[in-house]
Amino acid sequence: MQILVQAETFKLAQVFTISRSSRTEAQVLTVRINHDGVVGWGECVPYARYGETLDTVRAQIESLGAINRIDLAAALPAGAARNAVDCALWDLEAKSTGARVSDIIGLGPLHPEITAYTLSLDTPVAMEAQASQNSFRPLLKIKLGTPDDMPRLEAVRRGAPQARIIVDANEGWSAEVYSDLAPHLVRLGVELVEQPLPASEDHALLGLDRPLPICADESCHDRSSLKDMEGKYDYANIKLDKTGGLTEALVLRNAAREAGYGIMVGCMVGSSLAMAPATLVAQGAAFTDLDGPLLLAEDRDQVLKFDADGVHPPAAALWG
Repeated sequence: MQILVQAETFKLAQVFTISRSSRTEAQVLTVRINHDGVVGWGECVPYARYGETLDTVRAQIESLGAINRIDLAAALPAGAARNAVDCALWDLEAKSTGARVSDIIGLGPLHPEITAYTLSLDTPVAMEAQASQNSFRPLLKIKLGTPDDMPRLEAVRRGAPQARIIVDANEGWSAEVYSDLAPHLVRLGVELVEQPLPASEDHALLGLDRPLPICADESCHDRSSLKDMEGKYDYANIKLDKTGGLTEALVLRNAAREAGYGIMVGCMVGSSLAMAPATLVAQGAAFTDLDGPLLLAEDRDQVLKFDADGVHPPAAALWG
C-alpha cells in the first residue's frame, strides 16, 4: 500500500468572506492510496480554526504506513487528515470490489438532496444583489456574526423573498445578541441558526429560550461531542473534515438522531471530491449544505451534478 499526498488549489468564483476571514481560493490536500494497482482517493480541507495547516495535516497523513479503516480511528484523531485517508480507503474498497460505497454501507437507493447556497458576507447592498441573483435557489445560507447583521439579513430577504433561509453566525454572537436577534430572525423566516456563540462559551445556551432551532457546528466534531451539546443545541452539523471521515460521520449521524438532534450535513470549501462522500451522509438530512463546488471557478475533471433537484450522489468515476 502506498499513500500519496498532494496539495492542490482551486480558485473561487468570487471572494468568499465570513466573520473571521476572506479567501480567494480553496487549498486542499488530495490523498491517493495505491494498493495492488488500484487507486482510491479522498480530499480534505485543513482548517485553521482547528489548528490545522496544509503542512501539519500532510505530516499526519505521511506518518501512516499500510492502514485500514478500523486501525485508522486509533492512528489519527478526528480531523482533516483522517478524513482524506478514510474516504480514500472507502473509494479503494469500492474500486477493488466493484461495489458502490452506498451498497457496502447498506444505504439503499440514493437521491439528490436540496443544498443550501452560501452568500458571502458583504455590505447590505452587495448581499441584496447576491440574494437577487440567486433567488431561484430554494435554500440560501447567510454568513453573519457582525454588529451589522440585521441590515444584511433584511437586505437578503428583500433580494430573495421566496427563498428559505438559514444563517451561520460563525461564533460571532453572545447569548444576549442571540436573544435580541432571534425574534427578528423568526419574523424574516429564518429556519435555523448555526453556532451563534463561541464553542468555548456555549454553556450560556443552557436554559436559554430558543424561538428558532440552534445548530452546533464548531461545537460538534464527532460522537464524543454529543454529551456536551445536551440542552444547548437542536441540530448537529456533520462535516467530514471534523468527524475524520465518512466512517465516523455515519456513526455520528445515527447517534445524533437517537439523541434527538436534527441533522445538518455541511462542508468546508472544497471540490466535488470532498463533497462526494458527504452526499451519502446527507441522505434524509433536514438541512444539506454541500455547495462547495458551486463556489468554485474550477473543479475536478469529474464533478458532482447540481440541478433543481439538488446535489446528486457521485458517479463512480468521481468517487465511491
